[in-house]
Amino acid sequence: MKNRTIDEKVPVDCKVHLRGINDTIDILGGKWKFMIIGCLTLGKKRYMDLQRMVEGIGSKMLSKELQELELNGLITRTVMVTKPITVEYELTPYAQTLKPIVDQISAWGIQHREKVIKEMTKK
Repeated sequence: MKNRTIDEKVPVDCKVHLRGINDTIDILGGKWKFMIIGCLTLGKKRYMDLQRMVEGIGSKMLSKELQELELNGLITRTVMVTKPITVEYELTPYAQTLKPIVDQISAWGIQHREKVIKEMTKK
């Protein structure tokens, strides 16, 4: 019998599907990136606005996540020539393609929360 690796046993269409999911998780994974993108689907935001909106995120973590999102071409950072200087962040046109996904995940989360609450009140 031929020695097979697990990889050889996985159907090609499944490999492609899982590779796409893995790539997405690499870019959007973690606790904060998807939340930041969710806020930015509603329009441009200043740094402090994002920090207030993304509950629980620290300043250093927000800076790190914004840098990574910018590096991956998902957000743009615009320094406004004001006093004091303000910085605005917005989704790139490419990242706007995530909006339907963000909306679906949000809708599913709301639906799930309502389902759990309804089940808990039955007890």
